[in-house]
Amino acid sequence: MKIDIVSVFPEYFDVMNLSLMGKAQDKGLLRITAHNLRDWTHDVHHSVDDTPVGGGAGMVMKPSVWAECLDELLGPEPADSPVLIFPNPSAPLFTQRDATELSHAEHLLFGCGRYEGYDARIPEYYRSRGVDVREYSIGDYVLNGGEVATSVMLEAITRLIPGFMGNSDSIVEESYTGSNALLEHRQYTKPAEWRGLKVPDILLSGDHGKVDRYRRDEALERTSQIRPDLIERLDCKSLDKADRKTLIALGWEVSSVHPRRV
Repeated sequence: MKIDIVSVFPEYFDVMNLSLMGKAQDKGLLRITAHNLRDWTHDVHHSVDDTPVGGGAGMVMKPSVWAECLDELLGPEPADSPVLIFPNPSAPLFTQRDATELSHAEHLLFGCGRYEGYDARIPEYYRSRGVDVREYSIGDYVLNGGEVATSVMLEAITRLIPGFMGNSDSIVEESYTGSNALLEHRQYTKPAEWRGLKVPDILLSGDHGKVDRYRRDEALERTSQIRPDLIERLDCKSLDKADRKTLIALGWEVSSVHPRRV
């Protein structure tokens, strides 16, 4: 996968050379390049922003500079169908489903906004030219720029690429994975007792069936407590008898299409 990142702080992405992301680049799974937006400016101050039309505080990133940069990186007729992504706190929430979809792309191009953001005509223009443009928020809060959000999305996307993870099975039961997404059960390691706190006995039983059931029940219980909205999206037809019993005990009615609180 080819990944281009545009930022006024390209050195921020030196972290992409560490850990699994760095190993994936060494293996040729990824090719990550961070570009400095100021390289496409023409004034002595390398200005990338200007005052907002209509007044107001702060500065807005100029479309002219972004256009020169994106035109060059996208090319006249991109052969690899790039996806152009702008982090934006006012955009739809980035989800595991988005990460899964984007993990199949050949080319991702991230544009990191700063100040009060980027001129709204930038994504509008490239959409009108047939580019697949996405704007995503990573949560209900505002950051200083798009660099952190880009890093978050890239971690979520790239770890789903075949060969990225050392053990692909570790992805299967993670939180938010699959169409019937649940929060993951809690994890433990040795020793079995630490500072007076014990690992649940059933995990030491050696009975894999009981262990799987315990973990599934805990996932249902944790999701019911922390993210009941995910329980409400479950397909009741996909639940087995034990799932139904657990959800009923937790106060859910499971005879309809989706569970609902009693």
